[in-house]
Amino acid sequence: MTPSEAYTELKEQMNKIAVLESTEGVLAWDLEANLPPKAIDHRAEQLAQLTSLQHDWFTNPRVGELIATVESSSLVMDPESEQAVNVREWRRLFDRETKLPTTLVEEFTRVTSKANQVWAEARKKRDFSIFQPHLESIVGLSRQKADCIGYDTERYDALLDEYEPRAKVAEIERTFAALRPELVELIGKIKDSPRKPDIAILRRPYDLAKQKVFAECMASAIGYDFAAGRFDLAAHPSCNDIGPWDTRILTRYTRDDLSDGLSSATHEVGHALYDMTQTNKEHWGTPYGLTGSLGIHESQSRMWENMVCRSHQFWIYFFPQLQRLFRTEIEDVTLEDFHAAVNWVSPSYIRVDADEATYNLHIMLRFDIERAIIAGDLDVADIPGEWNKRFKEYLGIEVDHDANGCLQDVHWSHGDFGYFPTYALGNLYSAQFWMQALKDLPGLLDDFTRGQFDRLADWLGEKIHSQGSRYDAAKLCERVTGSPLSHKPLMDYLYQKYSDIYGIQ
Repeated sequence: MTPSEAYTELKEQMNKIAVLESTEGVLAWDLEANLPPKAIDHRAEQLAQLTSLQHDWFTNPRVGELIATVESSSLVMDPESEQAVNVREWRRLFDRETKLPTTLVEEFTRVTSKANQVWAEARKKRDFSIFQPHLESIVGLSRQKADCIGYDTERYDALLDEYEPRAKVAEIERTFAALRPELVELIGKIKDSPRKPDIAILRRPYDLAKQKVFAECMASAIGYDFAAGRFDLAAHPSCNDIGPWDTRILTRYTRDDLSDGLSSATHEVGHALYDMTQTNKEHWGTPYGLTGSLGIHESQSRMWENMVCRSHQFWIYFFPQLQRLFRTEIEDVTLEDFHAAVNWVSPSYIRVDADEATYNLHIMLRFDIERAIIAGDLDVADIPGEWNKRFKEYLGIEVDHDANGCLQDVHWSHGDFGYFPTYALGNLYSAQFWMQALKDLPGLLDDFTRGQFDRLADWLGEKIHSQGSRYDAAKLCERVTGSPLSHKPLMDYLYQKYSDIYGIQ
């Protein structure tokens, strides 16, 4: 068999696996959006079987033979070519997956599928004890996964690698250590400022149906294609990239918190814009057509949510439309007051509702707790107490109940240990990319006042989306911005924004 024939067969096999994965994606989306409570056991079995089948197909010795044949050929001489990128990443994933027994993969999916609805019930009842036994099982299986995969320093590295390939806990710890004191200083300055946005503007009763209309109008304006996606409701917002031209958003709206629906929708649209431009028939199902880093993916959602959709220029265009929709609710509100309100800074319980200044403190808390859980230094039963203690230390407020504390996020019910750090990395990457976009695209902010977002979308498509897994996150950052990742662009961006709103220096 020639290397070209081997590559063709390999690509065909991976396409079959990608189709299975997208089928699993539909079932996972439906689990959160529509599934009747009594159907959870059968859905868990469906997902477990699909995951097991994907694992078996991917770890077939034939796949390893095909990869080896192509690896030693001229097809991969150019490390940035489609073939080289795909084979490199398939090798990395093959080596990782072959270390995991099929029984472990299947059981992990079965347990997490059932845990998802138990988490939702526990969150609704504000009672961690309901979720605790399920989380204990998930933690045990996650430790088994890490031990099978292997690690140099600590288990958490093995789990982190699934979401942020080649990143290490030690690197993230150093980045967080540099960022945290500067964030604390900034938050302190804002707290001491005599200027206080009127957050009550966002706490008025806002009709949920109208919120949905406005969110979908915003989504369409900034590029979301409703012919290739849809909006549905769920307890936890998410973007579900199911397959070519099928990118679905789950979001939520809160009657007495307009910002919840606005920020959730724009955040998930940012994810979707990446998937909608990156996922295509030519490269779908291959690493060349997928992001190589969830931190990079998160940078896109955070850029659209924060840099774009919380900018004064964005609301110059959209605020009059909001006023026409909610005439009685905000007829007495000025553009400046509304802009200040959507950029308010105050420590709060819920991560997804957190402002830009305090958000990363939420991530650091979760990062520290996850490391302790996976290392075995913290028992699952002790999570609420440890969470509440650290929350007081990090954000200065007492947690009143579990739904506002350790039950607020869905990720642990999915078994996504190692995922949370990518949120903070996404904030850092988004700021660094944003500063570069402003340099490369003169007058960009003026575009937003006219409801024009194409130049930014095209720039992101060229610089980031089209790169897929060609580069790891650190290298892509350097290629786009000319500098390694740093916390300084984020701090510069935050000071620029809050100097106007709070008068800080």
